[in-house]
Amino acid sequence: MAIRRADYEADSPPSVLKLEIKPHFEALSDKEKRYAHYISRASFFGTRITLREVSYESEPLYDFIVELYKSCEGDWAKLRTDSKIEESVLRNFLNFACQFLGNSGNYKGFGDSKFVPSITAHDLDALANRSLKATELRKQLGDSLFIDETKPELLHLGYPDAGHLSTYYPDSPTITKAEIEAVGEFLEKKKLLVENSRLRKTTNGDFETLIASAITSPPPQNDIGSSIEFPLEGSLEGKTLRLVFGDHSAELTKVVEALHSAKENAANDEQVHLLESYIRHFDTGSMEAFKESQRWWIRDKGPMVESNIGFIETYRDPHGVRGEWEGFAAMVNQERTRAFGKLVESAESMIPKLPWGQEFEKDKFLSPDFTSLEVLSFQGSGIPAGINIPNMDDIRQQEGFKNVSLGNVISASSPDEKIPFIIDSDQELYSKYLQRSFEVQVGIHELLGHGTGKLLQETTPETYNFDIRNPPISPVTKEPIKTWYKPGQTWGSVFGSFAASYEECRAECVAMVLGCDFEILKIFGAGDGTEDINGEAGDVLYIAYLSMARAGLAALQFWDPKSKKWGQAHMQARYSILKCFMDAGQGFATLSHTPGQKGDVSGLTVSVDRSKILDVGRPAVASYLQKLHIYKSCADYDAGKDLYDTMTHVDEWWGKEAREEVLLQKKPRKVFVQANTFVDENGKVSLVEYEPTVEGMIKSWAERNV
Repeated sequence: MAIRRADYEADSPPSVLKLEIKPHFEALSDKEKRYAHYISRASFFGTRITLREVSYESEPLYDFIVELYKSCEGDWAKLRTDSKIEESVLRNFLNFACQFLGNSGNYKGFGDSKFVPSITAHDLDALANRSLKATELRKQLGDSLFIDETKPELLHLGYPDAGHLSTYYPDSPTITKAEIEAVGEFLEKKKLLVENSRLRKTTNGDFETLIASAITSPPPQNDIGSSIEFPLEGSLEGKTLRLVFGDHSAELTKVVEALHSAKENAANDEQVHLLESYIRHFDTGSMEAFKESQRWWIRDKGPMVESNIGFIETYRDPHGVRGEWEGFAAMVNQERTRAFGKLVESAESMIPKLPWGQEFEKDKFLSPDFTSLEVLSFQGSGIPAGINIPNMDDIRQQEGFKNVSLGNVISASSPDEKIPFIIDSDQELYSKYLQRSFEVQVGIHELLGHGTGKLLQETTPETYNFDIRNPPISPVTKEPIKTWYKPGQTWGSVFGSFAASYEECRAECVAMVLGCDFEILKIFGAGDGTEDINGEAGDVLYIAYLSMARAGLAALQFWDPKSKKWGQAHMQARYSILKCFMDAGQGFATLSHTPGQKGDVSGLTVSVDRSKILDVGRPAVASYLQKLHIYKSCADYDAGKDLYDTMTHVDEWWGKEAREEVLLQKKPRKVFVQANTFVDENGKVSLVEYEPTVEGMIKSWAERNV
């Protein structure tokens, strides 16, 4: 299959939006501003970690972009003249650079596919002639920015032995999925968490776990004792595994320094303990110290400045266990937080409405902090709309979690933007209620989606968190459960590479089921709690279902027909929910297109029958959700994988005709220009904002100095 270059070219132009923050930042006290500043700096000091986790070329490419800015002092017109290039060449490079900075790498943070500049290698050479440093960086980059026609698999992140790229397994061209699994099982038995690590296969066939830490020598005691070298077992018998400390040492040294300064400006004892645990984690590489930080973070209720930093989400590791660097600093929006507080108060009355019994739910719902935040800084490969963390099963099950909704991310939108795949008669209603329906969806998804469910476990040998003599009856099979989590196993380690998408799907389904509850819609200011599908609450509900169906169709751009691989966890989930809508029958969800030649689906749109949401749509999703939940709860990998493979399967029509039209109609994904903060010699913090343009994006990163 020939590579279609247009599918991989950077957006031209990208959709650049400003992350509005000034009034919320200015409302802070001087001490709170300093705290926010140092948390922001700690987050951004991890930028190079994120870059290294994406591709080998991302870090020198970042330096190349910043060097070009500095060499011309932001005067791009002068750079164009001096480089003797066309305006279109410069514009295409700037568009690419903007998208690169917005994704912290040259693979899409939302999609995991490579994007390339619409310029030639000769054009890049001309730009590089600006300075000696740029010339040297250009040599390092070689042809890595472009498409290698001989290795199309490198256009997607994934397992190296499938030809894909993953820098979670650096300098290991011969490492196999089976070897990654075997080492993972060994470390699981040792109870060493791997979120802050990478895995390298040496030239002699041994293995090294590279642990992120400021220190470069092994500490006297690590999380599993004093040993750092272990003989491997089973298929890897005869080989050894060595723990190597100091991955990303230079960056984490700066992170630790910034966190010490943040600690001096902490608002309370919880934040002091939180920061002390962070410092120990980033200094020594101890994941147990990180877990301790998350316990303190949960206890820090309602801070004016909210934050979290670490190797958090595991979406981009093809094996689904190693985390990506992520950090944020944000201000609480008190007005919007009140609505989320009411949602938390209603949670215990809402959970019984989900399609499983108490045996499959936590013994006690641990009411979390749920805040609406205005983001000052967010470093990672993209900015989500909401977050539910920590991800560690034992903390979530026993101690709780926090939810945050990122308000200025949800509210950011391009004006007068026609929405693809929505019929003309729905465009006005869709635009009017999309933000409100999305806020409801995010709230339920994070709190009652990710926040619900019990993992049935053998916690230690012969000790269970359920009655093993009288096991719970599965509502799916109507028989006693036959599987559960064994000692040392986690949800991620059992379900592996598809765990992240599966869990996002489960949370989205919870949002679709409970989003039909008019009492919840009332909490968010829609209606009076009375069931009325034709009123304003019905409008919000209708757009929630319609936007999910639309997202499921748009998801096809994240499916690669060559590898038959999904590139984005959330979109894979949304595609399966669209399939669920359509499988419900009775004309609940339908596709339409302009009549034409065979195979022509021009003008493809998706519709949902509003009158059938409560009686047809919701029951169909509830049935799907029940299976997703029970299989996760019981560690039933085989049933869960079979279900999810079936629901996310892309057949020939979806993968060819429908996908072609989706690619033709796709819109650029938003990238956000973020502010910077600076502190003077008197401890006063100033905020600098930037224009929402490609030039503004590059300037913001150049002045960030990371």
